[in-house]
Formats: sequence, structure tokens, C-alpha cells
Amino acid sequence: MKKLILALLLGGFILAGTFAKTAVVYFSATGTTERMAKNAAQALGADVIEIQPAHKYTDADLNWHDKKSLSTIECNDPKSRPAIANKIDISTYDTVILCYPIWWAYAPKIVYTFVESQNWSGKKLITLCTSGGSKLGRSGSDLAKFAKGADFKGGKDFTRGSGSDIKKYVEGLLK
Repeated sequence: MKKLILALLLGGFILAGTFAKTAVVYFSATGTTERMAKNAAQALGADVIEIQPAHKYTDADLNWHDKKSLSTIECNDPKSRPAIANKIDISTYDTVILCYPIWWAYAPKIVYTFVESQNWSGKKLITLCTSGGSKLGRSGSDLAKFAKGADFKGGKDFTRGSGSDIKKYVEGLLK
């Protein structure tokens, strides 16, 4: 009985060590990425943190058919960095799983605002996206360039993936 209890305790500590210092940080304008991020966090036993824009995007802002919509303007301006309403601190995490939608083959500019505002030294970065068709593309490796000091492990589109699919993928990257 003592061996069983000890084995369970050690197993719990090993599992806790794997994801105890992991944060799933996400930006979602429509709820799709939010669902994926929360499923990932639950499956991984990770903390979940939302990137909240200072200006909440409306349907008109997200109309990619309109060249004057806010999201189109931001995506066409490489220097655009929309403000974030909430303070996010990743200093206590070893691994950050960054989740975002794909806009015009890239991460939304607010995700760059987040990435550039953090100290990434010694942290592992994994990117996960949701997409209507573009897939991850170079968005993960592009964000990693702005995450100075991060160890970029990789990224994948999980638009239709489950929490268990994400867990398996992340565990494979962290081996």
C-alpha cells in the first residue's frame, strides 16, 4: 500500500512538473480560438490567459472584404501594434502556448504587441492557431522572431483538433 501511494504521489509530481509552469495565452475575436485555447489548457492542466484588446473588435472591424476595416488596416501595416487592455505577466512560466486566429496568413497584430511586451529569455514557445483556410503558415516562426530569447518549439493549426490532440502534440514537442 505504501508503494502504491508513493508511486501515485511521484506520478502526480512528474505530471505536475510537465505542465505546472505552462500558460496558454490566447487572443480570440470571435470565440473560435478561445474555445481551442481553453480546451488545450484543460487537457494540459495549464493556466489560461486571455489577451484582451483595448478596442474590442466589432463585426465591421473584422470584415476582411472591406479594405477600410480595422483588421485589414492593421494587417497591412507592419508597424501596427494594437493596445492590450489587461496586464499579462509570463515571468513565472517555463512554457507559453500562444493561440491566435490567422488573419491574412499571419497572426493578428495584437499578438505581436503581446509577444514584444514580454521577456522570453529561457522560455519555450509553442504557437497554435485557428484558421478558415490559411493554416499556420509562417505565423509561428514569424512571431518567434519577435519573442527574443524564446526557444521556439513549433506550431500547428488546431481549428478542428481536440484538447487531447493538442496535448499529444505539445508533449511531443517538449520531449
